[in-house]
Amino acid sequence: MRRKIVMIGPVYPYKGGISHYTGLMYRELEKRCDVEMISYKMQYPRFLFHKEQRDYSNDSFRIEHAEYILHTANPVNIIKTARHIRRQRPDMVVIQWWHPYFAPCYFLLTRFTGGQNVVFICHNVFPHERFPMDRFLTRLALKYGGHYIVHAREEAEELRKIKKNPDYVVTPHPTYNAFRFEGMSQAQARERLQISPEERILLFFGYVREYKGLKYLMRAMPEIFREDEKVRLWVVGEFGTDRDEYGNLIHELGIRNWIRVVDSYTPDREVEQYFAAADLVVLPYTSATQSGIVQIAYGFTKPVIVTNVGGLPDVVEDGRTGYVVRPESPEAIAEAVLRFFRENQARRMEKNIEEESYRFSWERMGDVMELFFD
Repeated sequence: MRRKIVMIGPVYPYKGGISHYTGLMYRELEKRCDVEMISYKMQYPRFLFHKEQRDYSNDSFRIEHAEYILHTANPVNIIKTARHIRRQRPDMVVIQWWHPYFAPCYFLLTRFTGGQNVVFICHNVFPHERFPMDRFLTRLALKYGGHYIVHAREEAEELRKIKKNPDYVVTPHPTYNAFRFEGMSQAQARERLQISPEERILLFFGYVREYKGLKYLMRAMPEIFREDEKVRLWVVGEFGTDRDEYGNLIHELGIRNWIRVVDSYTPDREVEQYFAAADLVVLPYTSATQSGIVQIAYGFTKPVIVTNVGGLPDVVEDGRTGYVVRPESPEAIAEAVLRFFRENQARRMEKNIEEESYRFSWERMGDVMELFFD
């Protein structure tokens, strides 16, 4: 008989990388098991998350039989959902974990499922932006887990700080390879975005937050441009209230003609054009656990530059699939960018990324999950 799994987490139409991750994991596990997908009736209350949480513009990540029944702030609903799961008698309950907001919900959920085989997928053990009580809340949420998956060695260290002798596996974040909706070539993408074939495109993609270090990449641009006038930087992602700060930095550095800013959320079907058009994806983070942006880049066989923080060096082989540079250093970023173009590394690195396809595949993730069946 096929084993039964209950998965809990965001899926379409919820926005963001964890929703994509959950949907892609569901598709892989469904090949092997009977999977019941439980998503949120309410994910975040509006007073905590003011932006639109759902995006109906692209249903390619839709999970046909997902049940949107979990209200994360309603204890009666949470206990009711837990009892529903308990009645299913699954072989495994898989929960996506990334922020302490969910701690009371998941504490009740795991407490009332009655000792099920619970696996937490820890995207971050602790949040990127720490706050008082986050350690207590994280310990509260994860205490009833039987097994854990983390995507970086650093995250395993964090897990051991709050749980004694946890049963965990460190495995790379799988590739987001589902954004190739049109199979767009670089030339086609550049024609759509009105980018010259001669330009050399750096891409910074995703929500702009202080810890993502965009200002260091911007500060690298004058040095890059002095040696290579063909290099341009595209910044694609929503800014917060600090948009003016970055605008002022662009003016101060005099790089307005070398940078293109697309300040908006990028619908799923528009992701492809930016990665297809790029030569190199840059993540100048000052702190990180892991990043889905690297995995999207790999899905388009695009090399990356990352900083030596968190789990980023775990997924980038320096000199083979990209470069790992010291954080908070415009000089190190500029040196890596110029080396990449000067030595014509694109095709060699693309081949190396292709050779790593199983290591970053959802098939491998499915194989890892099977280790946790009790």
